[in-house]
Amino acid sequence: MNKNNKGQMHIIAQLSAGQGLEPGGWRWPGEDKAAFINEDVFINGAQLAEKGKLDGFFLVDVPAISDDIAKTPQGSSLDPIVLMALMAKATERVGLISTMSTSIKEPYSIARTMRTLDLVSKGRMGWNVVTTGNPRALLNYFAGTPEHGEKHGRAREVWEAVLRLWGSWPEGALKLDVASGVFADDKLIQPINFQGEYVSSRGPINLPPSPQGMPVIFTAGGGEYGYNFAATKADAMYGNPPTLEYAAAFWQQLSASIKHSGRNPDQFTIFNGIGVSIASSEKEALERRIALDELGEPVRRQQYLSHMLSIPIAGLDIDAPIPDHLLKLARPNRTDHRSQYAYDLAMKGFTIREVLAHGPINYHPVFLGTPESIADKLQQWFEAGVGKGFNIIGDSGLSSLADFVEQVVPILQKRGLLRSEYTGSTLREHLGLPYRNGFAEFETKSAHAI
Repeated sequence: MNKNNKGQMHIIAQLSAGQGLEPGGWRWPGEDKAAFINEDVFINGAQLAEKGKLDGFFLVDVPAISDDIAKTPQGSSLDPIVLMALMAKATERVGLISTMSTSIKEPYSIARTMRTLDLVSKGRMGWNVVTTGNPRALLNYFAGTPEHGEKHGRAREVWEAVLRLWGSWPEGALKLDVASGVFADDKLIQPINFQGEYVSSRGPINLPPSPQGMPVIFTAGGGEYGYNFAATKADAMYGNPPTLEYAAAFWQQLSASIKHSGRNPDQFTIFNGIGVSIASSEKEALERRIALDELGEPVRRQQYLSHMLSIPIAGLDIDAPIPDHLLKLARPNRTDHRSQYAYDLAMKGFTIREVLAHGPINYHPVFLGTPESIADKLQQWFEAGVGKGFNIIGDSGLSSLADFVEQVVPILQKRGLLRSEYTGSTLREHLGLPYRNGFAEFETKSAHAI
């Protein structure tokens, strides 16, 4: 049971282009090799998240071929907005979070699309507000790439215009009064006449608010801009902490910044990205990871491990520990927070292949082991104060998400760390957020603060 009075954790699930965390996951036995173009994979993923009473299901979007597609599926595939509509009709309670970039979308397009999905899902949408830095994606829309300042300047304006558009049709303006013949109070629905340096929109929006008002605002939170946006404007944030200590320190700092901006940190959730590899024993989980690595690109991973340890390991026997004479020279690379973990694993005498299999060079920390041990690690992080939330990514794809929902989630529920039933019907209710439609008072005062 949860005896630490920290409430319950929030969990969302993610499938990258229908695949899992590992580059070779698409080759894993039982996975759909063409998951990236199979809408049923995503629908089933959302249904699994709902089965586990998770807060939401998340889709990223990179509208370009941005990976080495000769060997690896790309990071995103089908248009997430189309998938969200399909998932909304196939589920009833789970939240649905989608990326829409401020760099390549106009405010009215974002506002109308997200409001449509929020209405179709009956108040379960979240908007992940991001800028696009990938040159391949930008060049699919524009002749060139914007300057750093221009990208962020446009993002501020798009965010502001979208929220003003959502607020331009306030709650209560839709009357549907058959007796009087009044469909809507047009005095309440007014243009926003937004004119910025980069974008403009007359408004008003042509749709009323959903049961939650407007979608929950998410951000990826990378860099100074992302941090400031999270602290002053977002409801939730995706975090990529390399270690537990980093995650706890980051949340302590961010919660202070949120409070300083006039907001309540208790109404904000960081979803710390965590990869999971589940098996019946620690040994089998490590063997699973090794097999997944072999299906990916182990040589490239070995090259990066050399960078992390500050020693040359190319050409060494991957199935043997790093020789002592090299270990004496090894140092964690200060430019990468994950390097300390890689160093610790190497110093314990693991083989190079085993060090890599533990996931020190993965973008997200990897929890590998039995369902019980993974629940233990999630509980440890949660009780250490990392911001209440986790974004769970299975290692191979849909089957690994099913393993998490069917094997780990019941343990967390039994401990009182995760809801056993939904108590609300909207994403805002799942996250403990009040109804909202448009600007909050503190945002009106500081709309251009970042």
